[in-house]
Amino acid sequence: MKIDSYAGQVVMITGAASGFGALLAHELAAMGARLALGDLDADGLERVAAPLRAAGANVIAQRCDVSVEADVAALVAAAVAQFGRLDIGINNAGIAPSMKALIDTDEADLDLSFAVNAKGVFFGMKHQIRRMLAQGGGVILNVASMAGLGGAPKLAAYAAAKHAVVGLTKTAAVEYARRGIRVNAVCPFYSTTPMVTGSDIGNKQDFLAQGSPMKRLGTPEEVVATMLMLCAKENSYLTGQAVAVDGGVSAS
Repeated sequence: MKIDSYAGQVVMITGAASGFGALLAHELAAMGARLALGDLDADGLERVAAPLRAAGANVIAQRCDVSVEADVAALVAAAVAQFGRLDIGINNAGIAPSMKALIDTDEADLDLSFAVNAKGVFFGMKHQIRRMLAQGGGVILNVASMAGLGGAPKLAAYAAAKHAVVGLTKTAAVEYARRGIRVNAVCPFYSTTPMVTGSDIGNKQDFLAQGSPMKRLGTPEEVVATMLMLCAKENSYLTGQAVAVDGGVSAS
């Protein structure tokens, strides 16, 4: 991929205050993209945005609770107001799962996981696609999980929401393929982001690594490299895919 693949592109990223979202913002800014960043953590978001602006990047940052449709719509509107268009929407915001058996999972667990991990992606796609239809095309990338491709013991609510993300991705890809909009999902195995290391899963990293044929967790850099590939304009025939970045888990 050429280093200028994203030059001038307008990219919206949710969950941009840390993890994949923050690293993506840095990588895309270095490639010349114009960024609209959103996160529930406004202070953390500004800690990401400020050095990018200082380095000359064109960045807007706005608090965004992706479980609230109005917040997501407002971030899309802010991107368009500032930059005149939206080329790429990356629906990355998510919350860490709490590990418990299915029979111990209550309605509140399910509601919270779906509100952020599934509805947040739906709201993003809904408002991003509306804009992309008006301008003649665009690219959407949703962050799902390996838990969205197979069973995930003791992660029932999370797996259900991430399966929903994969279903939404494939549905939107088919609905809008003829309108110039590509929609894909990335499905990482456990990776060393704050969502994993800072959760109750964090102290199980060595155990979790044994589930991968590579016997290690992924790194944010490895996952972001795949995300950049999926969004690149050179991959114009790639849509409707849920791409596993899993160290071989899905092959074993």
